[in-house]
Amino acid sequence: MDRSLTTASAAMGQIQTKIDVIANNLSNVNTMGYKSKSAVFTSLLTQQIQNVPVDSDRADRLTPKGIRIGTGSKVGDIQLIMVQGAINQTDRPLDLALTKPNQFFMIGVVDDKGRESTQYTRNGAFYLQKDASNPGQMILVTADGNAVLGSDHQRIQIPAGATGIHINAAGVIESVMPDGSHVAAGPIGLVSISRPQLLESKGGSYFSLPNLQSLGLGLNDVRKLIGLQNAAIQQGALEASNVDVTQELTDLVAAERSYQFNARAISISDQMMGLVNSLR
Repeated sequence: MDRSLTTASAAMGQIQTKIDVIANNLSNVNTMGYKSKSAVFTSLLTQQIQNVPVDSDRADRLTPKGIRIGTGSKVGDIQLIMVQGAINQTDRPLDLALTKPNQFFMIGVVDDKGRESTQYTRNGAFYLQKDASNPGQMILVTADGNAVLGSDHQRIQIPAGATGIHINAAGVIESVMPDGSHVAAGPIGLVSISRPQLLESKGGSYFSLPNLQSLGLGLNDVRKLIGLQNAAIQQGALEASNVDVTQELTDLVAAERSYQFNARAISISDQMMGLVNSLR
């Protein structure tokens, strides 16, 4: 097949991946705690043609010898952009914003088969839900009903009759009871991910870690529990998505134009082959 066809078709498939990444970013522009992604391109193999005799080379030559014919490009990596999003004040006691990068809340997620796994998020919009096993207690959950885990990796329980909740910067929860007494709970489990590019997206603002053993890593090499002195929680606020809409729309226009150019290259190649085949 003509080289121009294979190069252009390969590029179109990879550009479509970039467009999908941009579309996903734009669809999550209002998702609290969402971290945008960026598709990074890399060149495919090139063919080196030695069209210059060795003995004709000059000492003052600045450019490489020969002709390099490329075969297109591909998406080498989809990077997670960990830039801090804007902090929006909500004054809702169960809205929590993380003000330091690479810190995440731990969430206990139960799949369809009843298996629980730990996921991570920076979306601190939490709610209270009745504890089915203990009617006198409430548990702290996400909007999806998944339990927020404490530093002991257990569900956080709050007395059902609490009239107020205070959460300090370290994640320690104090429930205000009707008689004015305070009942402590937590602290909320926070972890620091030293290699956030390893995180796998689970939809929205949720992430999980891959099989670290296959990468020759241990859990402690990537994830560390954050002590009370290093936690940075702001109550009554939420971290907005870090998606830059202007930049995303600019990238989208550029990607679509590149897609059109490659589609046009295929069309022109087809016309040229038609002309060649019609020659007598």
